[in-house]
Amino acid sequence: MSTAVPIRFAAMAAPPTTEEIREVNVRYHDLAAEHYDAKWGIDYGELGQSQVTGKLAKALGGRLGHYEAGLEIGAGTGYFGLNLVRAGVIDSYTATDISPGMLGVLAKTAETLGIEAATTCTEASELPFEDESFDIVFGHAVLHHLPDLDGAFAEFMRVLRPGGVVAFCGEPSHYGDRLAEIPKRAAWRVSPAWRAVLRARPAPLAGSSEEVEEDDLERVVDVHAFTPGTLAVHARGAGFEDVRVRGEELAASLFGWANRSLEASARAEDVPMLWRKYAYHGYLALQRVDRAVLEPRLPAALFYNLLIAARKPV
Repeated sequence: MSTAVPIRFAAMAAPPTTEEIREVNVRYHDLAAEHYDAKWGIDYGELGQSQVTGKLAKALGGRLGHYEAGLEIGAGTGYFGLNLVRAGVIDSYTATDISPGMLGVLAKTAETLGIEAATTCTEASELPFEDESFDIVFGHAVLHHLPDLDGAFAEFMRVLRPGGVVAFCGEPSHYGDRLAEIPKRAAWRVSPAWRAVLRARPAPLAGSSEEVEEDDLERVVDVHAFTPGTLAVHARGAGFEDVRVRGEELAASLFGWANRSLEASARAEDVPMLWRKYAYHGYLALQRVDRAVLEPRLPAALFYNLLIAARKPV
């Protein structure tokens, strides 16, 4: 067990400093690293590759492309980058993160998959790479953790080759995040009845001090929730062109958060496999509805996730 002193930023009266934000993100992601893939159902097979390539293609306006050198920001355990390498989208893969624990898991997974991955523990706003080193800089669910977005986008511009692209997916939407609170609250209200029907026992209280700390930190690691305009302004301010922001997941996110909240209220071993299959396949079905019906017609700001892509001038 780690001997690190638990971090308690939630009770702080003043807004956290940049260094405090960094510290809490490192600590949370180090604690979460070993069980992160299992918690979020991360897959490195055909399904995972399909999810990742679909998101990247959507961010890039339908043009997936092929990139000789790719740099992932906030790579975590490697869900996005390792799947892109396996799908043949990226040849040379460099992964960065501020969490040594996450990068350690990524390196082990890459070795298991037979993928060569260079890992560097670094801040997004202080990248230790030469100018014009990469063809694409990308990430998934990372920008909202970064306290210095302008500094980060300036670094993305510096390390990209002329004509290179940035693409980030899975960023929380200001309005979509608030919409997601509706199914979460509703699920918690009906969770006792739901557990009774499934004969599931209530979830136990967290046992170890690290489990309690991880749960506390998860509530404060997010720094931003974006509107399409506030997300795009950082890319344009760094000098990027062809900036595009799209929305992703509405029906699927509402359905998914309701089910996740119900499941979190019960002991994991008591949730029947039949329910899990229903929740999983229902989520995938509603993703298809979102893509075909809602995403082409509704404003990006309404969706749970935002995707941004832009190009460095030639």
